[in-house]
Amino acid sequence: MNNLPFDTVGLSAEDVDRFNDTYGTLKAKFNIQFTGQIDFRLKDFEVFKQYQDIHVRDSYVIKQAISDCYILFIETHFKTTDAKSRIITDHYEYQTWALAYLKQDFGRVMIRPETLTDKIIELIHPIELDFAEDKAFSDTFYVLISDHQKAVAGIDRNFRNAVMDIRENDFVIEIVNHTLLIGSRKPIAPERAVYLAEFVVRVCSLC
Repeated sequence: MNNLPFDTVGLSAEDVDRFNDTYGTLKAKFNIQFTGQIDFRLKDFEVFKQYQDIHVRDSYVIKQAISDCYILFIETHFKTTDAKSRIITDHYEYQTWALAYLKQDFGRVMIRPETLTDKIIELIHPIELDFAEDKAFSDTFYVLISDHQKAVAGIDRNFRNAVMDIRENDFVIEIVNHTLLIGSRKPIAPERAVYLAEFVVRVCSLC
């Protein structure tokens, strides 16, 4: 187990198998290399604000993109309290995220599949960025931004096409200026990791 290309401390046998399958699938499709310690500044992202703590267990650089992008194996920590017994329970989950550094400054952007609730809220409070020339994208994704000019310039047709082509229906994209992060709260899985990697490789060739 010590020879595996990821940190196994604290992992169950099932977790080790899931990590190993995911790493092997990524390695077969992409030229990935272990990065060592890098501060990806994940605490700057809203998607992780709900957690007590987040920790990058392992990170891998994808070298076949025009510019480097990354796959991250992340450990999240949160607590729950039983309403009756008031017992506090610690929970640890392992997730896959992908990260890319963009040449263009997007400001702050959040993109996720649009829900019925989003559509109803938008009728009352139109806070979402819509693209009149791309109804398919606007009908599919909910886009929140901090800087209209930067977001419109960055989220161009090529970028929107890349998002539309993601072979996964449960994910969130968050961009903080030049840094893009994509993933979900679902457990680490090979197919999902490949979809995320494909997206950041494509984005690095466009942005």
